[in-house]
Amino acid sequence: MTFAIPYQLRDDLYKSPLLRALQHLRDMTGFSCVDVGAGGGEVSIALAELCGQNGRIYAVDIDPVRRNEIATHAAQFSQVIALTQAAQELTLPEQVDLAYCRFLLLAVPEPKIVISRMIKATKKGGWVILQEPITSCGRVGRLPLSMDSDFVVDPDIGASLLELLIDQDLEVKDAWIEAPVGIGPGAVSSYLEALTDTEVLDEQIVLPPVVTVVGRVNR
Repeated sequence: MTFAIPYQLRDDLYKSPLLRALQHLRDMTGFSCVDVGAGGGEVSIALAELCGQNGRIYAVDIDPVRRNEIATHAAQFSQVIALTQAAQELTLPEQVDLAYCRFLLLAVPEPKIVISRMIKATKKGGWVILQEPITSCGRVGRLPLSMDSDFVVDPDIGASLLELLIDQDLEVKDAWIEAPVGIGPGAVSSYLEALTDTEVLDEQIVLPPVVTVVGRVNR
């Protein structure tokens, strides 16, 4: 099945690996999903578009301000439920068909616990999709990118993402790495400028590549 690109992902530079991952799920109509570390809710709303009116999306973030942002952005989607929770304490009123996170595990001290909670929140035969970066593989020209932030615990966690799944009740169906690349003014340079407050004009930019893992719960 080929998905039409949801409106909320039209400008998302990392939409390609997400859409490829969702191909494994085929028809998502009526799915229940949890977006862990939902941020502003763009992916949550995109999932709501794909799941339709009979679906249900739990948009979970630890920041109550983010929860309010999600509620505002998703006002037209009654199936989006915004929750304030820490990822390592993830608790939902039901098990879901899909548990998803992106750029979350790099910021938590115990990522295996978060993954375990996501798997526990998913139905048997359901899906877990994880997307995490290898920041140091990003480049501006020939120089590697770095991420110096108080909230980042492991900026290269994508490099060990499969290792974190050892002994988890998850069968890996697909895994790959992908990165947006650009040169000159455009979406890639604008993204980097917003991320680092650095303007790059004429050098090739490779944004941090993202490792995507698609797994199916087999417990």
